[in-house]
Amino acid sequence: MKPPVLPGPRTPDAPTRTDAPAPVTPRNRPARRHPRSVYVRRRIVAGTLALGVLLVVAVVAFAVFSFADLVTGLHRSDLASAAGGDQNILVMGLDSRLDENGDALPADVYNALHAGGQDDGGYNANVLMLIHIPAGGGKAVGISIPRDDYVPLSGRPDGVAQSKIKEAYGLELDQKLTELMKEGKLSRADAYQEARAAARRTEIATVSAFLGGVPINHFIEVTMAAFYQVAQAVQPITVCIAENTKDPYSGADFTAGVQQLSASQAVSFVRQRRDESNPSLNFTDLDRERRQQAFIVSLATKLKKADTFANPATLGSLISAAKQNIALDSGLNLLDFASDASHFAGGNITFVTLPIQGYGVRGGQDVNLVDTNQIHATVRQLLNPATASPAPAAPSKAAPSKAAKAAPSSGSAASEPAPAPAAPSSPNGTYTDPTAPLPSGGVPCVK
Repeated sequence: MKPPVLPGPRTPDAPTRTDAPAPVTPRNRPARRHPRSVYVRRRIVAGTLALGVLLVVAVVAFAVFSFADLVTGLHRSDLASAAGGDQNILVMGLDSRLDENGDALPADVYNALHAGGQDDGGYNANVLMLIHIPAGGGKAVGISIPRDDYVPLSGRPDGVAQSKIKEAYGLELDQKLTELMKEGKLSRADAYQEARAAARRTEIATVSAFLGGVPINHFIEVTMAAFYQVAQAVQPITVCIAENTKDPYSGADFTAGVQQLSASQAVSFVRQRRDESNPSLNFTDLDRERRQQAFIVSLATKLKKADTFANPATLGSLISAAKQNIALDSGLNLLDFASDASHFAGGNITFVTLPIQGYGVRGGQDVNLVDTNQIHATVRQLLNPATASPAPAAPSKAAPSKAAKAAPSSGSAASEPAPAPAAPSSPNGTYTDPTAPLPSGGVPCVK
């Protein structure tokens, strides 16, 4: 999904829009220590460990509250949700090369991302992960939703009834922004923010229905820039890779074994989904989901051990990233969330990826084919392991090759892939099957 016509995004050298609100920064807003800052500091690491992908949000947000009360500097939008009980938080990672205001990123960020410039990408939710936190304690689970799953889109945004699940966001943004600009009642900056809020609601409704009506209490939205900036603030990050691999598209160039990554390398690590020099690796988008989970676990492990938040420069970088490139719902109380997440200390969260049936072509696009009944049963089992019936197993067939991906298919992805080659020593085991549960609490080795 290419970006819609935006309300005047500017390059770093262009004049500021006169109709956009002036940004609030630590420099022009007095720093005010939150009265519960000591309480929050004790919970920063626990919360981050619990919600790895919230490395970009939980880490940033908790740091924000421990440093100064900057709630008004964060992008927020409303989300109707029930309070109390289990918490389901949808993490959305956008492929937009712009910030939350629709403005261009600094040139050094584009260079580090290896993902083109401000006109590349779009508003697809390329990362979708549901974080389930049981009420009253218990083991949490992070559920990755493959971005190309072919599903019905809530409300038929832009007249599209069914498409890749990631596209609900961008289609609704385009439709809503066009409507608001035609009405002419809002400034361009306000229309853009309202359209973004509508896009979030549509993506959330689409995901909720796809998962079987699972209520989503909160959301956290992260851009590519936020990921890079947070990784830059806390680098290096330790990861483990099972085999040598190289990919000029993402900039990935890694040798097998445990290694430490810079922020730029971390972006390449989580974006890699091909290796044309070593076709036997047979990368798919599911492997990229696994990479993202592994990075989350590795970063959480580092943050548990490191005094990351004692450095004022680090805090300043995290705050800046939060305000420019992260959005969350108005009802997400970060202090309460930190308290709820404290029981995850020790790695009490597991990451899984939802199954697909195979690959196909719909409307000229390569998509993932899914069995809705299997998805609903799998999610019920993950969210209620004590009461749910086991999800139906996928047929055991060979995983489709990269070439097979281009043709329509109703076959099944592998439930038992070929044995992985001997892997380097990893503090948390080797996980080259992208469908296997990935535990937290270490540094997992992945494809």
